[in-house]
Amino acid sequence: MEPPSRILLVEDDERLARLVSSFLEGQGFQVRRVGNGPDALAALRSEPPDCLILDILLPGMDGIEVCRQARVLYSGWILMLTAQDEDIHEVVALDTGADDYLTKPVRPHVLLSRLRALFRRSTRGAAAAPSRDSRWLPSVGLRIDGTLRTASLADEPVLLTDAEFDLLWLLARRAPEVLTRDDLLSALRGIEHDGLDRSIDMRISKLRRKLGDEEPPHRIIKTVRGRGYFCTPD
Repeated sequence: MEPPSRILLVEDDERLARLVSSFLEGQGFQVRRVGNGPDALAALRSEPPDCLILDILLPGMDGIEVCRQARVLYSGWILMLTAQDEDIHEVVALDTGADDYLTKPVRPHVLLSRLRALFRRSTRGAAAAPSRDSRWLPSVGLRIDGTLRTASLADEPVLLTDAEFDLLWLLARRAPEVLTRDDLLSALRGIEHDGLDRSIDMRISKLRRKLGDEEPPHRIIKTVRGRGYFCTPD
C-alpha cells in the first residue's frame, strides 16, 4: 500500500483545525497542524507535505504572504481557504501561486473532493498525455515540454506554477479545440462551472501576462466569446 498523503493544515481557529484534521485523517490522510504563518514556513522547510491547506487570515503573517514565500521553497500543491465575501482574496490567492481555493465555511466533503482532484493531477498528466510529449508553436516561438513540464518563449524560459502549466498544456495539446470553462474546470479542478467561478479567467489572464500576450488580438490563447478558450495550433 502507498503511504498516506501528507497534509499541512495552517489554520488559527483551533476548533476548525481539529474538525478538518479529524475528518481528513478519517479519510486516510496524514495531517500536521500549525496556527500561524512563520510556523507554516518552518514546517515546509523541515518536512514538506504533499499538500498545503492555507487559511488567508492568519496571525503574524497572512496566508497571501505565506503563499508567496512558500513558492520559493515548496513545489507541492497549495489549497487556500478564503472568506466567503472577499472575492479579491480569490484573485490574489491564484496570483501568488495557489493551485486552488475554497471559500469558508469549509464543507468537509467539498474539501475532500478538491484535494482528490489536486492529487489526481500528478497522475492524470502521464495517463492522458499523447504520444507526442511536446508542443511547438513556431509562429509565436512557444515551446512546451509535457515531460519536463517546462515552457519557453523565443528560447527564454517562462516560469509557471504547476496550475498554470497544467492549463497551458491542456489548451496546447487539444488545440485548436475550443474548451469551455466547464471543460477546463472539470479537467483541472474536478468541479463543474457554477456560472460564478472566475478562477479559469484569472489564470488565463495571468498566463497571457507571462507569455507577453496581454493585448488583443491575442496570439497564443484566444477567446471565443460565449464559449471558452483555445490555443493557437502548432
